[in-house]
Amino acid sequence: MSKHCILVADPISPKGIEELQAESGFDVDVNIGISPEDLLAKADQYHAIIVRSQTKITAEVLAKATQLKVIGRAGVGVDNIDVAEASAKGVVVMNTPAGNTISTAEHAFTLMLSMARHIPHAHASMSEGRWDRKKFQGAEIYNKTLAVLGMGRIGTEFARRAMAFGMRVVAYDPYLSSSRARLLRVELVDTVEEAVADADFITLHMPMTPETKHILNAERIAKLKKGVRIVNCARGGLLDEAAVAQAIEDGIVAGVALDVYETEPPVEDFVLRDSASAVLTPHLGASTSEAQENVGIEIARTVRDHLKEGTVVNAVNMPNIDEKTVAAIGRYLDFAEKLGRLVSQIAPSRPNTLLVDYSGKVSDVDTTLITRSALKGYLQSSCDSDAVNHINAPGFAETQGLRVTESHSPDPTEFTDLIEVTVKTDDGEARVAGTFFGNSPRIVKIDDHRVEAAPSGCLLLLTNEDTPGRVGQVGSLLGEHKVNIGNMSLSRNTVGELAMTAINLDSAPSEEVLRLLEEIPGVTAARVIEL
Repeated sequence: MSKHCILVADPISPKGIEELQAESGFDVDVNIGISPEDLLAKADQYHAIIVRSQTKITAEVLAKATQLKVIGRAGVGVDNIDVAEASAKGVVVMNTPAGNTISTAEHAFTLMLSMARHIPHAHASMSEGRWDRKKFQGAEIYNKTLAVLGMGRIGTEFARRAMAFGMRVVAYDPYLSSSRARLLRVELVDTVEEAVADADFITLHMPMTPETKHILNAERIAKLKKGVRIVNCARGGLLDEAAVAQAIEDGIVAGVALDVYETEPPVEDFVLRDSASAVLTPHLGASTSEAQENVGIEIARTVRDHLKEGTVVNAVNMPNIDEKTVAAIGRYLDFAEKLGRLVSQIAPSRPNTLLVDYSGKVSDVDTTLITRSALKGYLQSSCDSDAVNHINAPGFAETQGLRVTESHSPDPTEFTDLIEVTVKTDDGEARVAGTFFGNSPRIVKIDDHRVEAAPSGCLLLLTNEDTPGRVGQVGSLLGEHKVNIGNMSLSRNTVGELAMTAINLDSAPSEEVLRLLEEIPGVTAARVIEL
């Protein structure tokens, strides 16, 4: 039996390497810092490659790596791996999304304590021979209000530590259910403004998306409680650094503690570099020996198990399915993911249930992976898109208190096949459904409205009064701004009530165009859905 050849290209835990070397069927090449030229020259030898963030697995490398089965990333981000090309080549890409949870939570909590008691600046003063006791009077965190923006794994761990120190924890996370919030003993609120209004401390634990960029912007920061202190160990760009610097000068913000930055490393004239109210560290959240060891051992075991047994854990690009299953359900996977992505963008906050209903022929097959595809698409709005996949999506749902269920009805409806994805909250629900017309997938229902739209690109949803002339005004406005319509579907349930228009566009309209659409008499809402 031939051996599996594994390249360890970046530093990982020696224990992880030892576990690979202990396997009789493995030949482990530890070549830390391999040059791009050597990697290309040797790529065809390897069945598996393990990297961190230094080594780049490009399309060129993948073209040479004809025997490659799996790429293991010791960490979360896969920006250094051409995942699309790996998928095309049938190479599984797996990462370790949970390995640095505790380290990052502890680092963020340490920053909060250090900021509250001026530890770094007091230490610097002592090192210079001074005794500035009065200058460094700090603040207790006991009985203070903490706002946690984002209650994923790290936000949850931070909240637990804060409560142990006697803090009141208020949480904002539109994807966290009320039942999960009660279990975690945090006060769940509906908006960022509610969360930060009375906060003495704010900590950020959200993915970077267009919606979360500068979630603490100048407008929100200006309304914060005087003396507030802010921690960001999540993503640079969640915080408007210039606005924070101004708020420190204005006496609104008493301190800021950062481990991540909009530009890394920060530019030489970084606005907070010399601030006496800032505690700064160089992206050290995951930099503990335990975290590095955890991710190294985890990725080594993940790669080992895949090579030996074919199992897939924390794959970012494909589920573990055989050819027979692909033949039966392959076309539904991407479609269900898009339905999940669509419903996530129209669903109300704080969902507690995601239900996938199957009708017709599709209900006769094992729909587990189809449901996971819908869940994956739904979760990508609340999690890092490179962290959630078919394998770990149920775990992410559990952390958010989201119950995932499915139902089957073999009896056909008016469609041969129908997949319906519903997201429920305590106060309401959102629902989308789709089917295939031949080999072409189509969205056929949004909430209670019958539509027909392609599940691709940019979808413009309008709700409007059912009166003459509205469609013409919409089309004219889009044409004036060079936004081309690919397909338009009109829907109304009762004459004279609110109607829905679903429009496939060739390009996304600007915010200005959306504003102008909503100013058309009778148009009540205009929303762009990215699929």
